[in-house]
Amino acid sequence: MTFKVFLQYILPHRALSRVVYWATRWTFRPWKDWLIGTIVRNYQVDMAEAAQPDPRAYEHFNAFFTRVLKPGARQPDPDPATVLCPADGRISQAGAIEDGRIFQAKGQSFTAAELLGDDDSAKPYRNGRFVTVYLSPRDYHRVHMPLTGTLRETVHIPGRIFSVAPFAVEAIPRLFARNERLVCHFDGEHGPFAVVMVGAVLVSSVSTVWDGLVIPPYASDIRRKSFSGQDIRLERFAEMGRFNMGSTVILLLPPGTAEWDPLTSQQPVKVGQRLGHG
Repeated sequence: MTFKVFLQYILPHRALSRVVYWATRWTFRPWKDWLIGTIVRNYQVDMAEAAQPDPRAYEHFNAFFTRVLKPGARQPDPDPATVLCPADGRISQAGAIEDGRIFQAKGQSFTAAELLGDDDSAKPYRNGRFVTVYLSPRDYHRVHMPLTGTLRETVHIPGRIFSVAPFAVEAIPRLFARNERLVCHFDGEHGPFAVVMVGAVLVSSVSTVWDGLVIPPYASDIRRKSFSGQDIRLERFAEMGRFNMGSTVILLLPPGTAEWDPLTSQQPVKVGQRLGHG
């Protein structure tokens, strides 16, 4: 075990995340300008895509981090039968869910039931398809709909807040099924699908367009919220939520919904890009 991985087990994740949550919302100009400038320089953030391209114009770091893009900066694949990429970032893994198991990295895997919080929710995806997208600090951090769907339920699952950087994904068993996360269950034209927003250290913070800030507060037990009968329908490519710091999105589809295009680990992707065809 490397020292970096060892730190993931001993750090006080939630305490650190709470400190960073407030620090990224501090409006003190020298602080927020320094923090934003450091990220822009070190990660080569393309501010030309942003609706507000001036890094110094943002109220605080989190406003920069969740920045809106210019109209047209992202466009959905024009074929309505395609599944869209829900986030900017890189493909961590993509492929078949084999007898309920989802591949993580280098011999690591976890079950769909572990990820979603119960066996019944996982049954439709037993031999379906998945894709995992990792968002780095340089990426656009709003999550969009891969397909048109009606929101049925969200499930806030408590857990650790390990880093989701590649070094941690390769070393920590069942990482995505252990981290705090929000599972969003939708009913689509061809059946159910799930979009899982996985939290990460510094900061595990998730918002949705229908409920606002969901994480924090952090959960001590599984929290289910039904939206049946509320007719919350989101169109393909519409914004569904955002990470207030970087993390990972996992999309699950039942068998027969779509076949993935050739997707390779660490392949860069953008919101609205075609992942596969139904």
